[in-house]
Amino acid sequence: MNTATAPTQLPWTQSLHTGDGRMDETHHEFVEMVNRIMTTPHDQQLPLYKAFLLHTVEHFAQEERWMLATGFSADNCHADHHATILETMRAVETHYEGGDTEIIQRLAEALAEWFPGHAASMDAGLAIHLKNVGFDTVTETLADPSAIKNVTMSGCGSVTCTD
Repeated sequence: MNTATAPTQLPWTQSLHTGDGRMDETHHEFVEMVNRIMTTPHDQQLPLYKAFLLHTVEHFAQEERWMLATGFSADNCHADHHATILETMRAVETHYEGGDTEIIQRLAEALAEWFPGHAASMDAGLAIHLKNVGFDTVTETLADPSAIKNVTMSGCGSVTCTD
């Protein structure tokens, strides 16, 4: 990376809002952490990255709890996307510790490109689904458990998603 060029930041914009306050709060933290990593010198990124990895593990686990509680199968494609990102993030940590001190920067930049599409599609779809079935993400409870169909969904965010 050319040290004279400032890295591009991921702005927090209206397009990142999913319609669920708790999900949006977690996403805002994700964006802030990505941006902080991108503006930190490479030789100082590892502690921030480790905290970011832990946050991302918790972020994805939270969404996956919600999906399971509202009728998704454990092997749905949204969770598969999460697993792929986490696998990559763990590999990046290993490569950084092996001497590739620019790899965290490259991943942060890639996540800044990936996240808006993920939030606007899979996460926004999940937020709509949660609202439709009456799931409260703060208490992680359903207003009416009978609202969950006897069908196990495997889509990526909502009942209608098949990708």
